[in-house]
Amino acid sequence: MGDLLGWWVERVVGGDGGEADHAALSAEAARRRPGESGLLALDWNNGNRTILVDQRLTGLLVGQTLATTRAEVYRALVEATAFGARAIVDRLTEYRVPIERVVCCGGIAEKNDLFMQIYADVLGHPMLIAGSPQTPALGAAISAAVAAGAAAGGYDAFETAQQRMTSLKEKRFMPNAEAHRVYDELYALYRQLHDAFGGVSGAAADFGPLMKRLLAIRERQAARAAPGSEA
Repeated sequence: MGDLLGWWVERVVGGDGGEADHAALSAEAARRRPGESGLLALDWNNGNRTILVDQRLTGLLVGQTLATTRAEVYRALVEATAFGARAIVDRLTEYRVPIERVVCCGGIAEKNDLFMQIYADVLGHPMLIAGSPQTPALGAAISAAVAAGAAAGGYDAFETAQQRMTSLKEKRFMPNAEAHRVYDELYALYRQLHDAFGGVSGAAADFGPLMKRLLAIRERQAARAAPGSEA
């Protein structure tokens, strides 16, 4: 995820990749409603590891016009990674693995509110933030505590260690119902691209209607964002 956004900011936009660049693009992108840019992307610039497991897949951006801005592309790339995460969640639930909550960690979770809100809206789940900014190190510490065992001052089970050693931040991102409905529409289009270009058996490849549906969503969302329109 971070590498994809870094590629856009550094290689294409020409920034230095620092936090100020991402903050500026995120602030501009946040002024757009879901679907308002008319863009839809596949986040495969470095292949797809899950669920297709194909490193020779490449990225895609549909819906560009002469009015497309760099911040709109930035948002479309963020949305693409969220759609990819939703495809993973769908696969888990398809195989009867319930998703009860989503806990995020790392730099993006700590720094980019737009990213986290888009994920909440796409997945339809609250985005919770891990209490520790160093979750890999904490995971290693939990494993060491369980290996030591309660007799040596650790814990006898991972469940007990997790309860005692982990926490959540108070800050969380709740899904917006209206945004989630729009993202449901966009995700259906994403899956058409995902399955067709990903080589999923039986996937349709009629993309003419897809472009028109993107335009229809863009026009509808732009009308809602116009001054004097209802929210």
